[in-house]
Amino acid sequence: METIDLIGLRDFTKRTGQATHPELLDTRPMQHVNEIEITEEHITITYDEQTTRFYNLNEINKREWVYKYNDDPEMVKAIGKVIDLARKHLKDLPENVACPPGCAECCSGYEPFVSKADVQRIADHLGMTYTQVMDEYVVKRPSADGFHVGWLRKVTDDLADNCVFLMGSKSGRYYCGIYEARPHDCADFTPIGCEDVDETLSHRGTYKVGAAFKPNPRRRRGH
Repeated sequence: METIDLIGLRDFTKRTGQATHPELLDTRPMQHVNEIEITEEHITITYDEQTTRFYNLNEINKREWVYKYNDDPEMVKAIGKVIDLARKHLKDLPENVACPPGCAECCSGYEPFVSKADVQRIADHLGMTYTQVMDEYVVKRPSADGFHVGWLRKVTDDLADNCVFLMGSKSGRYYCGIYEARPHDCADFTPIGCEDVDETLSHRGTYKVGAAFKPNPRRRRGH
């Protein structure tokens, strides 16, 4: 594979008849790499991304270096090392494979959306009507497709507060009061990649599940 340096541009022009313009070369250093994409033929490095923010949109400018590496033995060898390392780490497990017992950090910093089916399941579980659960335990916000109808309330209006169905006195002792009927968002949650896990808790710990959540008819909203 022939490479051409800046000094050889004029000679290249003479030999091939292809016009060359050094001023069209971007010789600034490759810094602040944002993304590296490798395909079977090309490697693309995106770098120096800059965002200009306006009230109604963001303008993003970035640089890309694209290189067809197949004919470059040094590059092929380097990418081969990356692939070998990927094979080595193929079976590595993340740190948070499972939640430590009683953590419940996601039950305070997260607002699980609920569907109509979720609301009906919670209603059946608590012996209430669909409308009662919507009025008492759901912050209503219909979605465009009509699937989600809102999200579960917190014990106060603070979004960082605990879910109204969270039971227990403290981290390590928390549990869901409607676990069998919990929303799909909660059942589908995985700790893999979660950055809010209470790291003070042991994964070998245990906790005792107490009484289930029971609605208090005296505290019904609007009454």
